Amino acid sequence: MTPPPYQPRQLSLGPLEAEILGILWKLGTATVKDIHDRILADPDRELAYTSVTTVLNRLTKKGWLQRHKQGRSFVWQPLVSREEARAIQAYEQLNHFLAIGNPDVVAAFADRLDQASLDQLDAIAQRLKALRASKEAK
Repeated sequence: MTPPPYQPRQLSLGPLEAEILGILWKLGTATVKDIHDRILADPDRELAYTSVTTVLNRLTKKGWLQRHKQGRSFVWQPLVSREEARAIQAYEQLNHFLAIGNPDVVAAFADRLDQASLDQLDAIAQRLKALRASKEAK
């Protein structure tokens, strides 16, 4: 399993970072005002405009977003799609799990899986076998 070619520098996201990234995935591109207005559409929410700007800058430094100037405003857009982010997260979690290095722990985990999960593992194993065979044929 290989992660997407681009990966953010820092994968961890706080709750507000994840919410804002989710808004950007829905909108594609947005200004601070667009995002702020979306969040404040919930009458029970309060959030300063400057807080949105701070979070957008933080997400840019972490490598999740890019921005460009459009008129007098900055427009922000994600550098990875929601699907790519899920693939990156799954890849990282699997690597951490396998880094345990103890086959007994991995086997005990696998022993508790339901049939659907076992079927998925079998499908993954078959896919890996086919990938390895195609690499060896080259």
